[in-house]
Amino acid sequence: MNRRRNEPRTSSSTILALFCAAAIVAAGGVLNVFYKNRQISITREIDAIERRVEQYRLDIRTTEMRMDQLLNRFSIRKQIEQNRSLLRPILMGVVENIDQTQNLRLNVASTRP
Repeated sequence: MNRRRNEPRTSSSTILALFCAAAIVAAGGVLNVFYKNRQISITREIDAIERRVEQYRLDIRTTEMRMDQLLNRFSIRKQIEQNRSLLRPILMGVVENIDQTQNLRLNVASTRP
C-alpha cells in the first residue's frame, strides 16, 4: 500500500496554514479566558465598592441621628444639669430683640447705662 508518485501530497504551505490557524485559535482561547477572568475581578471590585458605599451611607445616617440627639434642647439641658454648670435657663421676658439696622456700636453690650 505504497503511495503512488503521481498522487498529490500535502504541501508545506497547507501544514503552515493549519499551524497558524491552530495558533490563532489557541491565542483566542487564552484571550477569552483572560477577558473573562478580568470581567469577574471587575465585577467583584464593583460589588466591594457598592458595599463600602452602602456602609458609608449607613455611617452618615448614624452620624446624623447622633447629631440630632446631641443637639436636642432637652438632652442639652439634661447634660448641663448633670455637669453641674452655672448656666441657667433665661425667661422669655428677659430676652431683648435688637434692631440690626442701627449702628453696630449701639448694638454692642456695655456695662454703662
